[in-house]
Amino acid sequence: MAGCDEPELKWISVTNEAPGGRQQTKGRHTMCCVFTTLLLAGPRLGILVWWLFNPIYIGKAFDSWFWALLGWIFLPWTTLMYIAIYPGGIYGFDWLWMGLAVFADMASYFGGYRERARVPYGDQIP
Repeated sequence: MAGCDEPELKWISVTNEAPGGRQQTKGRHTMCCVFTTLLLAGPRLGILVWWLFNPIYIGKAFDSWFWALLGWIFLPWTTLMYIAIYPGGIYGFDWLWMGLAVFADMASYFGGYRERARVPYGDQIP
């Protein structure tokens, strides 16, 4: 506000000294790790809970346990979405949901690759 004698607010970043003299911001990497853990464990945990409470439903969605296991390991969001929309078949608008699930799987795999440059020593990871 014009004419006020209040101090200007500024963002304060809390840092600590890391080995080698680098500065790290507290909290930012912790939140990233929590988000990444939820992103990777969330759909797998959802499939597991769904299977524990209603195994017949998942058994009808897949002809073989092999495809369900591969989906659980490699494409968890797509597998979870397929299980959710399977009962009536995949028609029309359901393909949009499947596309979003495939996008979520690809983002979870390739998004981490792009962010490696921001992590200390990220360029040394094979």
